[in-house]
Amino acid sequence: MQHAVGSPLPPPHQPGHGPAAGWSPAAHHPGPHHADPHQGPPPVPPPPPAPGHPQAPVAPAPPQHVPAPPPETTGHVPLPPGGPVAMPSAPQAPSAPDLAGTTLAVLLIGPAGAGKTSVAKYWADHRRVPTAHISLDDVREWVRSGFADPQSGWNDNSEAQYRLARRTCGFAARNFLANGISCILDDAVFPDRPVVGLGGWKRHVGPGLLPVVLLPGLEIVLERNAERAGNRRLTDEEVARIHGRMAGWYGSGLPIIDNSQLDVPATARVLDDVLARSIASPPNW
Repeated sequence: MQHAVGSPLPPPHQPGHGPAAGWSPAAHHPGPHHADPHQGPPPVPPPPPAPGHPQAPVAPAPPQHVPAPPPETTGHVPLPPGGPVAMPSAPQAPSAPDLAGTTLAVLLIGPAGAGKTSVAKYWADHRRVPTAHISLDDVREWVRSGFADPQSGWNDNSEAQYRLARRTCGFAARNFLANGISCILDDAVFPDRPVVGLGGWKRHVGPGLLPVVLLPGLEIVLERNAERAGNRRLTDEEVARIHGRMAGWYGSGLPIIDNSQLDVPATARVLDDVLARSIASPPNW
């Protein structure tokens, strides 16, 4: 039997193989197309339907299984909401509590130049449990446009921004503490303004907040204030006025640390001792 002119001849039948196994017509025609020698024969299109006979419907292809994406490994960590901080329970044993491993909320009070920020950072850096330092001045200065600087005059705007910063710090502290992270906050709280000062911190954080006053001598705060720059530096008259108002904490029942002759590490160690006594016998405030 003859084949049409130009059609390649099929290979001879071999035992165990079909008549066209391993054979590709393109392999017998020189030209630009180079088929993969390992690829099977191309699909043969179905013949056109005969005249008068409708084409049979083509069955839809079976749905392919698409593998599910791998589960997310981040972004789904549940965070408990923050609530009022309760007072830490006193240890049952007579020995002092291990403060380095206890979750605490501490408020460090003092005038400008008392060393609050330096002591708070050092204390937070050297604890065995996660600890955050929240500075009121840092949060207050988040306001960039429309910042109300009290040095330019105390008014309703500066008062509102101070209160807003305190409330923001309190919310942050409650959220950190609810998730097992201790907090130490610092602020220049005045004893003659209990509602917006210490009372405000107690409302924002909770009754478990432990206040400690850092109050060195006037000459020390004047020296430290002179080393400051920008809007953190106050006039000597303002520093003396603030320091005089802070003296009202004497006799208040709050623990007071005079760090006039103490460096930062030594002050942090004294702070641990004071906090241990505050947990064993909470102050009335």
